Amino acid sequence: MDNTAGIAATHAIMALKARYFRCMDSRDWDGLAAVFTPDLVADFRDATPQHQPDMLIHGAASYLAMLTPMMDRTVTVHHGHMPEINMEDADNARGIWAMEDWVWPGPDSDLPFRALHGWGHYHERYRRTDDGWRIAAIRLTRLKIEIKERK
Repeated sequence: MDNTAGIAATHAIMALKARYFRCMDSRDWDGLAAVFTPDLVADFRDATPQHQPDMLIHGAASYLAMLTPMMDRTVTVHHGHMPEINMEDADNARGIWAMEDWVWPGPDSDLPFRALHGWGHYHERYRRTDDGWRIAAIRLTRLKIEIKERK
């Protein structure tokens, strides 16, 4: 892969991740589905203070079926920073993004907190498809989480 193609791919992957954050926060579930490959591996086992073995999910449809009912009744703000994108070849890349998020469950949410503020990293694999770059694997690790308990 020449430098020009690598730079173009890196920019496309950064735009893909920006779309991920925007679609998540705006509850654009169709747009969010479009950022993933169908065979997505989503690993959120360490995204909360307690390790959750059931949060390793295979398949974009299964991941979204779990995510959308839980997040649809929340307000969220996600920020991604300082991407480290490494091109493996013309069709595959890996990336790490520093992240910060806020989650505020609505009054009808089943989430057991009033607010969550977290910091950590997204570790991802990307694959070029006929429709452009997509996230093929996503894993969230946390450095710190602050939780405001429900009263």
